[in-house]
Amino acid sequence: MKRLEKIKNIVLLGGGGHCRSCIDVINSSKFYKVAGIIDNDINYKSKFPNIPFLGSDTDIPRIFEAFKYALVTVGQIKNAKIRKELFELIEKHSICSPVIQSKHSLVSNDSKIAPGSIIMHGAIVNSGAVIGKNVIVNSMALVEHDTSIGNHCHISTGVKINGGVKIGNECFIGSGAIIYPEINIGSGSVIAAGKIVKKNIGKNEILR
Repeated sequence: MKRLEKIKNIVLLGGGGHCRSCIDVINSSKFYKVAGIIDNDINYKSKFPNIPFLGSDTDIPRIFEAFKYALVTVGQIKNAKIRKELFELIEKHSICSPVIQSKHSLVSNDSKIAPGSIIMHGAIVNSGAVIGKNVIVNSMALVEHDTSIGNHCHISTGVKINGGVKIGNECFIGSGAIIYPEINIGSGSVIAAGKIVKKNIGKNEILR
């Protein structure tokens, strides 16, 4: 008889709208149970009445003494600063930040996904793709073969990244954007929703 894995308690950092979507993905995976949320707004409980409020960012060292797993659930619109800082706090305290994958996504066994990243409902990650730490691959996004995505990026809903694309760290790719094959996008860049990217983008560029 196959041994059943014990469901692990996980703490979420950030109680906004993105957190709501993350909870749905976590619940679908059945590997983790949300033990509570850390948020600086104590009024967040109106959105999550059935999930314990554990404290604010200043309470993180104390909270982490009681848990082994944590995930950054703050959203990322353009700037990755807050998500990056929270993820570095998790690493500093030697807490495990697992890869969370929706059961409604398709992820190739020949892809590599680093800790703290979340693959959301309907997303597809194809063969040879490499995804860095603390990355959001949002609902219905496509990451094609042999693409690499750096750390702390947000690949928004419905994005289509074609084969061989290289995306640096801390990038934001807006909803519905299409990246042509073999394109390079420099770290810190922002691609607005719906843009079609046919040429390389340098570091910290904004394509509106």
